[in-house]
Amino acid sequence: MKLIRVGAAVLNQTPLAWECNQRNILGAIRAAREQEVSVLCLPELCVTGYGCEDAFHSPGVLKTAWEVLEEIVPATRGIIVSIGLPLFYQKGLFNTACLICDGQIAGFAAKQYLAGEGIHYEPRWFKPWPGGVHTEIVIGDKSYTLGDIFFDCGGIKIGFEICEDAWVANRPGGGLALKGVDIILNPSASHFAFGKYEVRKRFVMEGSRAFGVSYVYSNLLGNEAGRAIYDGGALIACGGRLAAVGPRFSYADYQITAVLVDIDATRMEQARAGSFNPALIEWPHDCVPVEFSFPELFPELSPPVRQPWEGSFHLKEEEFARAISLALFDYLRKSRSHGFVVSLSGGADSSAVCCLVGLMVEFGVQDLGLDGFMKRLPVQWVEVRESRDLVRKLLLCVYQSTRNSSATTRNAARQVAGSLGAEFLELNVDELVQKYVEIVSEAVGRELTWDQDDLALQNIQARVRSPSVWMLANLRNALLLSTSNRSEAAVGYATMDGDTSGGLSPIAGIDKAFLRLWLDWMEKTGPEGLHSFPALQAVTSQAPTAELRPQESGQTDEQDLMPYELLDAIERAAIRDKMMPVEVFQLMQSQFVHYDAIQLGKWIDRFFGLWCRNQWKRERYAPSFHVDDENLDPKTWCRFPILSGGFQKELAELRVYVEATYAR
Repeated sequence: MKLIRVGAAVLNQTPLAWECNQRNILGAIRAAREQEVSVLCLPELCVTGYGCEDAFHSPGVLKTAWEVLEEIVPATRGIIVSIGLPLFYQKGLFNTACLICDGQIAGFAAKQYLAGEGIHYEPRWFKPWPGGVHTEIVIGDKSYTLGDIFFDCGGIKIGFEICEDAWVANRPGGGLALKGVDIILNPSASHFAFGKYEVRKRFVMEGSRAFGVSYVYSNLLGNEAGRAIYDGGALIACGGRLAAVGPRFSYADYQITAVLVDIDATRMEQARAGSFNPALIEWPHDCVPVEFSFPELFPELSPPVRQPWEGSFHLKEEEFARAISLALFDYLRKSRSHGFVVSLSGGADSSAVCCLVGLMVEFGVQDLGLDGFMKRLPVQWVEVRESRDLVRKLLLCVYQSTRNSSATTRNAARQVAGSLGAEFLELNVDELVQKYVEIVSEAVGRELTWDQDDLALQNIQARVRSPSVWMLANLRNALLLSTSNRSEAAVGYATMDGDTSGGLSPIAGIDKAFLRLWLDWMEKTGPEGLHSFPALQAVTSQAPTAELRPQESGQTDEQDLMPYELLDAIERAAIRDKMMPVEVFQLMQSQFVHYDAIQLGKWIDRFFGLWCRNQWKRERYAPSFHVDDENLDPKTWCRFPILSGGFQKELAELRVYVEATYAR
């Protein structure tokens, strides 16, 4: 029995925050040493931060990254540590994992497969390292092995799959298995998305089984660079079984997940596999020998392998609550803002945003304690004694009424803010709205009316609300949160410089149908380990409405657009799955059989028209968080021309098809 304690670290890094990143790395190494870890895997590009983007092409950034690495090396005495950083070689930039053994750099394994789809853009900055190739790189007065390599550390062979390397069919782990590697380290920067964690667990477990290794997976944590959220979730597997699982969505700067692995056991499992045939030749060039003495260890009980809430029937609701709350916390402190301001209308979207801020405080205090949470903030308040005190300092809710506002939304806004403990202000902006209407009426020489000027009269109300709420954010040195959701972004159902105003749009990546389900869950159940939010009943009982027309019109969002459930389904088919209008119609007919075919055709026609006309709005939305492959953010996921033909030919075909097939 050859027992070794291996560990995976999750780190909350920030691009180009050298001192912070170095402090977290050193802290993780110290914590691993305290747990008697012998082999520690840190996340991908953890020295620079993963999200440096075009700053990776700065020679100064590469120079500083190397200097930071050299400062970290002495802290690795008595331990083997993998640290990620970019490395420049022969006019190419490579994403590498540096293995440091007992205070000495052993070499650099280079990433072979680059993530270049969706939110990822690695081929813009890095080159893929070719499999089977290794070389020597000279830095200063020393030479190091670089490339497709593995390491023999005191008789234990260690290899790498760096993030995307494990997501492809031709995984490097297959070749490493033939060479007798015992441990595969996977330093990753794998962003959160709904359902993605289960995929990670599968490839970690399957890698450990198929390659006959102990597989150690580390990841980034938190909102690193603004848009992507990293959930942490370190994983360690042996023989196809999870041996240890780290927590997700932690508010800590770093966390270590460690477990004993039996090297002899994984070796014998591979020996018993009839399909396994080792490569019986020497590998003197791509195997870097390193002297290291592992301590003698004894068996112990394994740690639990799942957090309680991850078995919840409402896993998506739990993940959404925890991911966005953590992202808000990191955005707050990394932008050095003193809090948040939300224009709380009493409707679903703004109420959801306010609840997420409240959850940010509750989750953070639960994780770090009140003092620990407070110390991470850019401003301190001595009078804060409990979580509600802190929510009041961090969240200002502003209800801005006009003559078209109702008592229902006013009361809902007040109840939501009160239940969270937020500060609440009510402003009546109707006089400002009427003044603008009078000025423009005089200028154009006629009275503006709802019959003739409906859209302009709606929009001026939303725009008038923007200056005051921005002013309040400025007074507090706070971040104004926009409240637009993905469904509205798809069809441009938002007023630019009005309800889209803000420095961050936390729910712009999520659809309205799910938000309504989430609020209902929050009202009646709430996150595991916290509580429900009964005050949301005042919100969930309403039909969503912008309240921009006179109340007697009975305005609702779905009357203006179409049923949200249908809108979201059309969006997925048209934008995510790239279907043409007739194909979308045929699919919607099979899914929504209760809608009249003629009306369904009109709604699909409306969607495509609104989508094309409103790309310019999506280009101007405040940054949003990425949570799945249905994001409409043109900066990171869904690129579409601002000017286009507008699907005119395809929509004409749809009208002909519907008329010919269903007209009576």
